[in-house]
Amino acid sequence: MDRSVLFAHHGRGCTIVASKICENVVIFQNVSIGANLKYSKITNEWENVGNPIIARNVIIADGAKILGPIVIGENSVIGAGAIITKSIPANSVAYGVNQFKVKDKDYDFIFNSNMINPQKIIETNKNLVAKFNKQNNLA
Repeated sequence: MDRSVLFAHHGRGCTIVASKICENVVIFQNVSIGANLKYSKITNEWENVGNPIIARNVIIADGAKILGPIVIGENSVIGAGAIITKSIPANSVAYGVNQFKVKDKDYDFIFNSNMINPQKIIETNKNLVAKFNKQNNLA
C-alpha cells in the first residue's frame, strides 16, 4: 500500500486485503476490500481467485465493499454502502450493487484536501433544524 493512502476517521472497522492500493487513495470507515472466492464442486477448483487493485486517486466511502479480482479505475469514487464485485472504469462514481456512472469532472465527492470548515456544517445543521421545527410546529 502506498504511503499516501489516507484512512478517514482512522479507518475504524475496515478490513483491507487488496492486491494493490495505489497513491492518493482515501478510505473511510467500515470499508471491506477483499476476496470473493467460490469453490466449484463441478470442477473441484476455486474461482474468482485474487483481490482488488485500487488505482490512483480513488475515494472509497463509508461501508463500501469491494470484492474479488477486480480493478477500481483511477479517479473513481465508490459510494457509501456500495457493493462492487466487477471492475469499475476510471473517472467513475460507483454505487449500489455494481452500478456506475461517469464522474462529473467539475466536482470532488466526499473528499478534497481543501476540506470544509466544521463550523459551517454546524451552523447549516442548526438552520436546517430550526426550519424543520418551524414547519412542524415544534419547539
